[in-house]
Amino acid sequence: MIQFYLLSVVMNLVAGYALFSSDTESKGGILDGVREFTRDQTIRLIMGILTFIVGFFKLLTVMRGDIPVVGDLLPSLAGMAAGISLLLEFYRSNANVTTDTLDKLDRVFVANRRIVGIVAMSSALVHFLFANVLFL
Repeated sequence: MIQFYLLSVVMNLVAGYALFSSDTESKGGILDGVREFTRDQTIRLIMGILTFIVGFFKLLTVMRGDIPVVGDLLPSLAGMAAGISLLLEFYRSNANVTTDTLDKLDRVFVANRRIVGIVAMSSALVHFLFANVLFL
């Protein structure tokens, strides 16, 4: 469906930017308003939920003439990884409970959130530019 295609591109781009720019300082540029907007914890929670859900449903829905699951594998995995990173980051800032599994997930997704953000943004850009390429 074309709606999930657009949602996937937009959510990967915005969530990737939120993950990438979370630690950077304001430079007085054009994107400072977006950076401040994405630093709000409630916005990050909603963005994480939506990005993960859109990434998951992107695996299930297919563009016309595309191969199921494989056709949108990388954008959907990038969306789910960005969503998990945002959700784990929100959970770690609000919860006192920790487990070994949570620490492992934290080391993978939250510690490398800038890399996950770059992957999500590049996946969104490539997915937008090359719509019918296999795996993209």
